[in-house]
Amino acid sequence: MFGIAVKEKAVRVIEIPIAQIRPSPWQPRRLFDEQALQGLAESIQENGILQPLSVRNIGNGMYELVAGERRLRALRLVGYKTAPCILLDATVQESAVFALLENLQRQDLHFFEEAESMCRLVETVGMTQEQVAAKLGKSQPTIANKLRLLQLTPEVRDIIMEKGLTERHARALLRLPPSLQAAALQRILNGKLNVAETDRLVEEMLNPPHPHPAGRSMPLIKDVRLFFNTMSNAVKIMKRSGIDAETTQRECGDYIEYVVRIPKGKRKSA
Repeated sequence: MFGIAVKEKAVRVIEIPIAQIRPSPWQPRRLFDEQALQGLAESIQENGILQPLSVRNIGNGMYELVAGERRLRALRLVGYKTAPCILLDATVQESAVFALLENLQRQDLHFFEEAESMCRLVETVGMTQEQVAAKLGKSQPTIANKLRLLQLTPEVRDIIMEKGLTERHARALLRLPPSLQAAALQRILNGKLNVAETDRLVEEMLNPPHPHPAGRSMPLIKDVRLFFNTMSNAVKIMKRSGIDAETTQRECGDYIEYVVRIPKGKRKSA
């Protein structure tokens, strides 16, 4: 089943008390559609369960679910005490891969749930990325890229899942350091940004426009005599150039009048 070498013991269905079935610790799905579960429960109540659960014996009269999490939850909703099960001779590794594959083939996992499951296969089960890729029928770079999604902070991942943003939104945020991810995410949500707009936002945050250097401001001159000196020097330059310029200066109440008189006629003779 699912391309995994798992032995079914005599391929027979047995009834096992639901209280003795432990949920799979490898279940990748964190979010379950309650409405869909209720619909499945009503179908089971009316028609019975059409496909048995898959379990493995873990000793002491207990069984671990390998496949069938939604069916098990639905059985509990309608109050069933036992569940039809196929007993598998599955290793821990096979059970983990089985849980991931069942969800991948039956109902799309959220991309973060998929990444978290792959991470557990690598870090907990001890599989290499190449082994995970072979089991899932994917390339090793695909596995590596999926695992990179977990570099986003847990808080950012939770909000992305809750708000239904796409994997491409998440990958755009990966370009930012963790210190900027939350702020960028908030701007994405506030502006309802699509992927292209999100890419532009990330680019702007990574490469903020440098403010143009402000024009050199003139120093504040409180002594007006400095201005008079400047104007006097200008008049001297005109005179040296042959222009017979004249200046007059007088105080008029709360201001000083400074007049420069430049003749329209010819230059003065040398």
